[in-house]
Amino acid sequence: MIFPCERAVWYHLPQIRADLALELVKTGMTQSQAAKKLGVTPAAVSQYIHKKRGLQSLKSRAYRHEIKEAVKKICNDASSDDLRLIVCNCCHMLQSKEEKPQSEPQ
Repeated sequence: MIFPCERAVWYHLPQIRADLALELVKTGMTQSQAAKKLGVTPAAVSQYIHKKRGLQSLKSRAYRHEIKEAVKKICNDASSDDLRLIVCNCCHMLQSKEEKPQSEPQ
C-alpha cells in the first residue's frame, strides 16, 4: 500500500516545486534566489525550468491560480505554516485530478 503523502513526495511535490520555481523566475527572481526561497539548489531550479524534473501534466485553472497565489506569498516571506497549507492544497488538487475517470473532461 502506498500512503497518500508517500505518493505526494514522489510525484506531486516535484511538480509543485517545478511550477513554483517557474513562476518565481517569471517574477524576475534569479534561479539562485528562487532556489533559496524553495530550499533547493540552483541546479534543481534549472532542471525544473527546463522540464527535466517534475511531471509536466495538464493542470486545472484552480491549481494554476493557487500556484500564482503561493508565489505572491513566497515573495512576501510567508510563514512556514502558510507554505505548508499552500503545498498541501496544491497536492490535494493534483490528487483529485488523478482520481477522476479518464472519460470525464478536465
